[in-house]
Amino acid sequence: MIEQSDYDFENRIVAPTETKAETTDDFEVSLRPKTLSEYVGQEQVKENLSIYIQAAKNRQDSLDHVLLYGPPGLGKTTLAQIIAHEMGVNFRQTSGPAIAKPGELAAILTNLEQGDVLFIDEIHRLSKQVEEVLYSALEDFALDIIMGKGPAARSIRIELNKFTLVGATTRSGQISSPLRDRFGVIQRLEPYSEDQLADIILRSSVLLGVYCDDEGAHELARRSRGTPRIANRYLKRVRDFAEVVGEGRITKEIARLALKRMEVDEIGLDSIDRRLLEMIINGYGGGPVGLETLAASIGEEAVTIEDVCEPYLMQLGFLSKTPRGRVATQLAYKHLGIPLGSDDGQLHF
Repeated sequence: MIEQSDYDFENRIVAPTETKAETTDDFEVSLRPKTLSEYVGQEQVKENLSIYIQAAKNRQDSLDHVLLYGPPGLGKTTLAQIIAHEMGVNFRQTSGPAIAKPGELAAILTNLEQGDVLFIDEIHRLSKQVEEVLYSALEDFALDIIMGKGPAARSIRIELNKFTLVGATTRSGQISSPLRDRFGVIQRLEPYSEDQLADIILRSSVLLGVYCDDEGAHELARRSRGTPRIANRYLKRVRDFAEVVGEGRITKEIARLALKRMEVDEIGLDSIDRRLLEMIINGYGGGPVGLETLAASIGEEAVTIEDVCEPYLMQLGFLSKTPRGRVATQLAYKHLGIPLGSDDGQLHF
């Protein structure tokens, strides 16, 4: 059993966000598709983007600003890179929290060449001051900078090269209306099906130079929470097991062995997910229990539970939110093999 103090929550194998290792090596980068034709899934989004890109190229114009939103790990960054590749322009990347001051944004924008794609991840986390500077840049391709203070203050307008902003967010509701209104293309990315994830795994296995059969790919896909990033992470780890304890081939049996050793069950829950559900059921009679109380009980921050654990558990129907707190559902009892009911004879679902 993994103790909470020994467990690196940010680097969970099932975490949909990039781990520390993935931000420092080229693993995911090497697996990213370069064109829309290589990109698996999100068919409606791909079809729409293909038309918008072709129309912009026909007019010899920049693509309109694009907002991509949806759960983490579904390919928003990859799509932004594909847009730049398909348009034949440079790709610049930053994130909302990284732009602390309006001057930093101005430095980025003034260095963009004609038609370049600027990708801002977590765009909902831009500060209000930075966001206000961005308005005129998106609409008029110009920066209005105030020099000096008081009566001596004067405004300087700097013309910018025409560019395309691609913004990505996991929380579209936190984007202000003025910023949202300046995006001409808004697309939502949906979780992937098992078949789509299996196709991604098979493609990635070829790039990694490891053999993976169809059954092995589907076994990994089934536990990947509908997220390509998790599927590719599984593939990398299971490849290690295949090379050491297998014959260098990822089969259904090797996939099951590896994921069992990583404490990932048949539907993609890891030890932290199960611990959370068991605490609600065994510690609080199935709920309801408040988020802060639950966080203190398992020794984790409330925001981590809310952003990392709960979305998938709610998607499975294992957890529900009520005005009084979190409640474990009948499906959660069944999955964990815990009999329904409690000492008072009442059911909790």
